[in-house]
This record gives sequence, C-alpha cells and structure tokens, in this order.
Amino acid sequence: MRIARFVLDDDPMYGVVDGEDVLVIAGDPFYQGIKPTGARHRLDDVRLLAPIIPRSKVVCFGRTYAEHAREMGNEVPVTPLMFLKPNTSVAGPGDPVTLPAFSEEVSYEAELA
Repeated sequence: MRIARFVLDDDPMYGVVDGEDVLVIAGDPFYQGIKPTGARHRLDDVRLLAPIIPRSKVVCFGRTYAEHAREMGNEVPVTPLMFLKPNTSVAGPGDPVTLPAFSEEVSYEAELA
C-alpha cells in the first residue's frame, strides 16, 4: 500500500495510490487508520506533498556509513553524530529547494525517514 499526501484546490489530504489514481482517505492515516471516503482523483490532477510533516523536528544521524565518512575526509565517529532539522526542512516531490544567498558550496543528499 502506498500512502500519499497531496493537495487539490489548496486542501491538503491523504490518499492511497491505486495505479494512476489516488483514493482519498479520511484524516491522517497515522492517527485514524485507513478509512476510504469514496472520492478518487487522477494522480496527474493533484500536487504531491511530502508524505508527512513531522510534528516537531527531524532527528538525524551523520557519518553513519564508513565510505561516505571517508569520502568527506572524516572517520566514522565512535558515538553517533546526532543533529536536528526543523520540520520546515521537509520538502515534497518537485518542491523547490531554496538556498541562502551566502551559500558557496552546496552538496545534495537525499534522506529517507
């Protein structure tokens, strides 16, 4: 089952992806379960959003892969390197990523949570 969060007419909602359609479900499936409303929309007609908006923050752990740490010129830390990101840092598919004007070196990295 693939759950999607999407917007149609500025109204964010959740649905279950069914082929080229999304079947609308009532409320937040993480708190209310999967309750189909009977409404259906074509995926091409909706704008997909980030699957969830964290309620407070995103907890991250860095340098957890030895090869990536070496690539960055670092050792793998003895204890996990933890850092936080605000929930506003979560972006959906196709959303623009805005960089501060002072950015000189930018590395991209996808995260799966």
